[in-house]
Amino acid sequence: MTLEAAGVTGTEETVYRLLVTLGRATAREVADRSGLEPEHARHVLDALAAKNLVSQSDGLPRHYRPTPPDVALLPRLKRRADALDLARAEATALLESYRETVRRQDLGQLIEVITGAEALRQHLRQIQDGARDEMLWFCKAQYVAMPSGSNRAEYDALARGVRYRVLYEKAFFDDEGAVDNVVEGVRAGETARAVPHLPLRLAVADRAIAICPLVPGGPDGSPEEPTSALVRDSNLLAALVALFERYWEDAVPLDVDDTGTVAGTDAAGPPDPLGPTDRRILALLIAGVADKAVATQMGLSRRTVQRRIQRLMELAGATTRMQLAWQAARRGWL
Repeated sequence: MTLEAAGVTGTEETVYRLLVTLGRATAREVADRSGLEPEHARHVLDALAAKNLVSQSDGLPRHYRPTPPDVALLPRLKRRADALDLARAEATALLESYRETVRRQDLGQLIEVITGAEALRQHLRQIQDGARDEMLWFCKAQYVAMPSGSNRAEYDALARGVRYRVLYEKAFFDDEGAVDNVVEGVRAGETARAVPHLPLRLAVADRAIAICPLVPGGPDGSPEEPTSALVRDSNLLAALVALFERYWEDAVPLDVDDTGTVAGTDAAGPPDPLGPTDRRILALLIAGVADKAVATQMGLSRRTVQRRIQRLMELAGATTRMQLAWQAARRGWL
């Protein structure tokens, strides 16, 4: 039965195909050629007529003609396809609702405990193999499961277009071969930054699943049996992503030159970009002094004050003066 998707039964399909071959036929002729009982043949023909798959003459004996397949079948198939798409969308929504209910009622659906270095390596490979958009990574010194340079899954993911943002703590670069491995990663497409210290180890795939240790690892912890958590979509996962973004914002970009030298591994930011004049303008601005009054107090033109304020906003990555004030306080410019 190839026309079942159009709502045609097997017997109806047999009769319709016969009519397509004959062009037209009476119920008796259909019965003789199909092997159906005459009464059954008339019943099938009436069913096909009700579905607009055949038409019938007014005279006697009544002849039946097939409706052209493009007119008879394609609209029915399209309606069925549209209904199927709608049903599929509804099923997907129901599945997500079901999963959300399960997650809320079963902690095991939100957090899975991973014990052992090999199990941790396997899960880290799996979430990278499944990543489609972005990987976020905290790299601390003294590995627990993956020695520096052994994470080949990263290069496979980078090759298929997954973005990697990796944060390294300063002590990481003291590990043997660490700098060379960072150079290889950056040249492969990794975006890397450094900070003085990271609070934990962390890997996040597509902001949908994360892995982080539950207890300290490495030489100061338990390298034989590290215990980690696999965290799925939840408030905890959102907090881990926010933690990453907070550290990323303050981190120093790592630059690799043509010789393979990495700048920024000391996690020290650029020298203070503000001079005394900028600091005074910034202080007056945050105090609520208007541009014209700032210009008068500083002995500058109003345009010069506005130009300096615009430069400060660019340095701080701020789009409003309120954001500039917040960034200035956070960066210690005041």
